[in-house]
Amino acid sequence: MAYTEQYVDDFGANDFFASDAALEQRMAFIRRTYLHLFGAILAFMGLEAFFFMNGTVRDGILNIVTLNWWAVIIAYMVVSMVASRWASSGASEGIQYLGLALYVVVEAVIFVPLLYYVQLIGAPDAIPTAALITLSIFGGLTAFVFMTKQDFSFLGGFLWLCGFAAIGLALASAFIGFSLGSGFAIAMVALMSGYILYDTSNVLHHYRTDQHVAASLALFASVSTLFWYVLRLVAIFGDD
Repeated sequence: MAYTEQYVDDFGANDFFASDAALEQRMAFIRRTYLHLFGAILAFMGLEAFFFMNGTVRDGILNIVTLNWWAVIIAYMVVSMVASRWASSGASEGIQYLGLALYVVVEAVIFVPLLYYVQLIGAPDAIPTAALITLSIFGGLTAFVFMTKQDFSFLGGFLWLCGFAAIGLALASAFIGFSLGSGFAIAMVALMSGYILYDTSNVLHHYRTDQHVAASLALFASVSTLFWYVLRLVAIFGDD
């Protein structure tokens, strides 16, 4: 994406796209992005620990989410769009952080039923195993993009189309009551891998150097969703 005068007017002369910025600015932007991603992951882990240490909070979330799964999916879509808008807008830094925080909280709430199920089936190694697999996929794809410096923004339209199809299947599953099995989970792992390629290449080529919060939110969304489906697969195969 070419740097234009419009962005100079709107965001200031020092806010270049990362690909056009000086090396020092580009490296600082990348460091801030991945530090914020790490912080979001730590916050997510902290929230899950709090939920499961407090049985009343955990059970309340379970009741709300499991009884109204279709509503939760719709709410998740709305919150995702709002959080992304807040994080990527030219609004104050506080609003951008609020968008990231909102997304992390909603993601943590949605994970409660899955983590509780993993506990019920007695698979203590499922979570660390899924985390290791997720980290390996994310690390490998990230390294590939950074080494090749390829621009995967051309995947955007295809990924959005597949994403909306997946949401449609999830809503149909919630309304009609059929189960989305391991095949769907495998397809979602592939889809999220595509999103990681897309988001990582955007960090290198298409975000401005002041958009580290938005970049970290996009990466967190892809990584957390990848972890969700990897954990589902580990739990399914472990239960079998």
